[in-house]
Amino acid sequence: MKNRAQRMVDMFNAAHSVGTRVRYWAGPREGDGTVSTTRSEAEVLGGHTAVVWIVGVRGCVALSHVQAIEDGG
Repeated sequence: MKNRAQRMVDMFNAAHSVGTRVRYWAGPREGDGTVSTTRSEAEVLGGHTAVVWIVGVRGCVALSHVQAIEDGG
């Protein structure tokens, strides 16, 4: 599990810098989600969960609930 989480973090960080516009979901990935920007690089939290910190969110969001917004869409 730790290796998978680290691979997710490495891939996200290689593709997206701090300040990337993202859509995120607080629960299941249903509906439109919420648009904001990242305020950190992704990291592995607690040795098992790939997360990123997002502007306007108290706490972090699992990368499984985050989608980078490409080309302003």
